[in-house]
Amino acid sequence: MTYVVTDNCIRCKYTDCVEVCPVDCFHEGPNFLVIDPEECIDCNLCVAECPAMAIFPEDDVPVEQREFITLNAELARAWPSITEKKPAPPDADQWNGKPGKRPLLER
Repeated sequence: MTYVVTDNCIRCKYTDCVEVCPVDCFHEGPNFLVIDPEECIDCNLCVAECPAMAIFPEDDVPVEQREFITLNAELARAWPSITEKKPAPPDADQWNGKPGKRPLLER
């Protein structure tokens, strides 16, 4: 099983999760992070570190966000790996918890 970054990461893009990942399976896009399912070792360390609570085990991704399972795999192949924590966007806290951010995902 892998872990999946979901909707609430969009426009928040905190990178606390990246810092604890032992296999560097996170990839960074313009306003979102994804987990490469081929690299994820199911260690669960990233879940507790995510201030936006946007990371779920694949089997527990909410039904309305299941498309993010495919999106993580697809975008991980296209986006560069991120291995170090970066500052969150200045308005990240304002976006944290806002529903329906999927249309704002930048590729």
